[in-house]
Amino acid sequence: MNMSPMEPPAQDGPGREPVSHRAGRGLSRRLFVGGAAASAAAGISLAAGLAPSAAATSAEAPAVRRPRGFGTVATAPRLSADFRKTFSSRFINTGGLRQHVVIGGDGPPLLLVHGWPENWYAWRMVMPALARNFTVIAVDQRGMGLTEKPKQGYDTATLANDLVALMDALGHERFSAAGHDTGMIIGYALAADHPDRVEYLALAEVPGPPSTEASPKLFEKAELNNRLWHIPFNRVDHELIEKLVRGREAAFFNYEFDIQGGERLPEYAREYYIRLFSDPESLRGSLGFYRAWDAHVAQNDERAKTKLTMPVLAIGGEKSWGPWVEGGMKPLANDVRGVIIPDSGHWVAEQAPEQVLAALTKFLAPYRAAARSAR
Repeated sequence: MNMSPMEPPAQDGPGREPVSHRAGRGLSRRLFVGGAAASAAAGISLAAGLAPSAAATSAEAPAVRRPRGFGTVATAPRLSADFRKTFSSRFINTGGLRQHVVIGGDGPPLLLVHGWPENWYAWRMVMPALARNFTVIAVDQRGMGLTEKPKQGYDTATLANDLVALMDALGHERFSAAGHDTGMIIGYALAADHPDRVEYLALAEVPGPPSTEASPKLFEKAELNNRLWHIPFNRVDHELIEKLVRGREAAFFNYEFDIQGGERLPEYAREYYIRLFSDPESLRGSLGFYRAWDAHVAQNDERAKTKLTMPVLAIGGEKSWGPWVEGGMKPLANDVRGVIIPDSGHWVAEQAPEQVLAALTKFLAPYRAAARSAR
């Protein structure tokens, strides 16, 4: 899902003017954009960059099969040799869904969930530093990247269950998570539906999960409509949408990256994401989240009846949703801490990785300390 796009320091063009914000009090009806080793039984296929000796952790371990094709660590652009040494791609079969994850680092598990239209690569700029203190697990959502793309199962309850099954397969009973954009909405569902699993939760760049009380209305002012129109467009469950986008992916996705505020994402990243979503199956899979919008709303109406009890960090880009992220989460959790990333737009982990890393490091310090003391 897109709210407002931006990139690491302006590499491709001037930034956009910030979106004006009201007082940062939750999302109204008027506003919204929307450690352990993996068990052999999980059917894990270890990916590129992982030595065969590392895969043979038990006599029952499955044979190493390296994920191939566009979307793995090996094929992602402009990653350092150290990055490729630290992180590797894996395919993990969980409850009939083969999920692609990128894993590396050491410490308590930290699950990273990207947004639309991106994949695990959206976290690339913060992953190496996080890996010094955490076992970083960056997943491709159902329907996106190299994770399988079934025709059903895109409601947030099922998407959250996907992540629980993934962490079960990796042997992580308790973990912390960070989600951006659609990953923010899925992250909220994960914590609400499985509060016994999530210790700390960081949510970025959506002004609260969609609900009956907090969803975009049909006719917004132009400034908001320009940024939110993709939600009703993507929701239309008909092949017409794919036909309108197919062959025009560059125009469609570049508009989304540009309209969301802040510095332009670099061309290499845009080209990478656009290529990922140019495959017809990937395009259809990526729309699954939006086509399940009615289910998201109904599920979130129920979730809102019980507040989250784990600490929540609400991250907003100054030139995007800013204080609205904290405001949207305040009614839904007991312990919400807000941070606004200066000069950043929607794509905070790519436009302002140092500031996002600092916020996450501070927020997760007690989680890391508790894991150390438990050793």
